[in-house]
Amino acid sequence: MTTQRKAVALISGGLDSLLAVKVVQEQGIYVEGINFFTGFCVEGHTHAIRNHDKAKPKRNNALWSAEQLGIKLHIIDVIDEYKDVLINPKHGYGTNMNPCMDCKVFMIKKAKQWMLENGFDFIITGEVIGQRPMSQTKFKLPQIAKESGADDLIVRPLCAKNLEPTLPEREGWLDREKLLDITGRSRKPQFAMAQKWGIEDFAQPAGGCCFLTDKFYSAKLVDLWQSNGHKNYEMDDIMLLKVGRHLRPAPHFKLIIARDEGEGRFMQGYRKEFINVRPSSHKGSIALIDGLPKEEDFELIASVVARYGQGRNDEAVTLEIVEKNGETHSLTVSPFKDDAKLIAWQV
Repeated sequence: MTTQRKAVALISGGLDSLLAVKVVQEQGIYVEGINFFTGFCVEGHTHAIRNHDKAKPKRNNALWSAEQLGIKLHIIDVIDEYKDVLINPKHGYGTNMNPCMDCKVFMIKKAKQWMLENGFDFIITGEVIGQRPMSQTKFKLPQIAKESGADDLIVRPLCAKNLEPTLPEREGWLDREKLLDITGRSRKPQFAMAQKWGIEDFAQPAGGCCFLTDKFYSAKLVDLWQSNGHKNYEMDDIMLLKVGRHLRPAPHFKLIIARDEGEGRFMQGYRKEFINVRPSSHKGSIALIDGLPKEEDFELIASVVARYGQGRNDEAVTLEIVEKNGETHSLTVSPFKDDAKLIAWQV
């Protein structure tokens, strides 16, 4: 009897990884998915927090993709291991703080480890030559395979014909003629394949699910590292970078001001870890103070927080300042008026 071969697929939640699995499933290969949680994914809790995201389906797109494919998905927490990838990337960063080459090497290395431990035969990814300038070129893809140790056990079904045949192709587990030769940044071939298979409502953009590719998030991360004097971080640090308006009026403290009720509710969970400020005479957002403000800083802090509440056009707003130990005191100030400084302070 012919042995059914088994592949593990890196599932990002984007269309490409979903299609890559479909191409391989069409050849009778048994597939399970793997998704590595680094803490920097745009999905998860983030879409559920903001009020303006209420219309979006609240789902994990990797889980949704696995459901469409009818495969098991293994979500693996790599938050601690990933720190070294982000802090010390051998190949450097992309346009922002995205260590794309090192990230891909890390994930494929972890996938190979999982493959060997679970008796699978090869690895699938949804990579396409030319789609990502830092990590998805004809020269970078073989380099990633080599550095990860996966070598020719990694198959990229969407662009396989543009690469050297892999072991699964040479051994006849996969018919190379049924693999594809997609290149470039155009999404037309993928959209056509999705339509053919009746795949709708897939995640957009194709693979941009990482906050580290976002210039605004990256600026906040760099600011965090600079203010701390080191590059280490905790999970709470990177979660808070995802929410709120971040303003740094002085080097020794930063304000994180909720932009809507959803963020305000989320930030409530941190009120015992940070000094927090909120208007009491008017409706307004909660703000967390990250750092060590001096006594003379609180009038400025209160006036800035007042600026983002419903009392912004009034002469005076009273705010409640709550210390970490729960001690509370009030301060009445005029809302901050210098918009140029607010823009300058924005992280």
